Amino acid sequence: MIVRRERPGDHDAVRAVHEAAFGGPAGTGATVESLLTDRLREDVGFLPHLSLVAEQPGRVVGHVIATRGRLEPTGTAVLGLGPLGVHPGEQRRGVGSALVHALLAVAEACDERLVCLLGSPAYYGRLGFRLSTDLGVEPPDPARAGHFQARLLTGPPVRGRFRYAAPFDGL
Repeated sequence: MIVRRERPGDHDAVRAVHEAAFGGPAGTGATVESLLTDRLREDVGFLPHLSLVAEQPGRVVGHVIATRGRLEPTGTAVLGLGPLGVHPGEQRRGVGSALVHALLAVAEACDERLVCLLGSPAYYGRLGFRLSTDLGVEPPDPARAGHFQARLLTGPPVRGRFRYAAPFDGL
């Protein structure tokens, strides 16, 4: 498996991965995750170097993206991770973990300070994430505080309420 930066020619394959991962059998239609990924690529918060695919010979089997988020009220620039999708036939084989580790490595190399996400604490806890409130970061939706997580990468701790890139507001 190779983890690399997503290319424009990968968009259809990435869409298919998210649809298979989150929507059932292929061809069942767009999912929230596939539509969100398309919208994130068009947003000012899109960071092309933080849209990665996992590729096995001849096919894309996974995708992860992080986009520009902010902490309010200071406006501190941070990252929002997601969606992360892995083709069902490749799940539980380390593809998702490899994608997240690669994304975190790129983000840290680019001096990003913090990455936030909404997801399973059991899964993301293995990758170094903690409840965001433990780091002084309030979730955008307090009702989801038990699943909103963060990982400090570089620099001193930051605090505030997290705000995703604009396309997340339409969910």
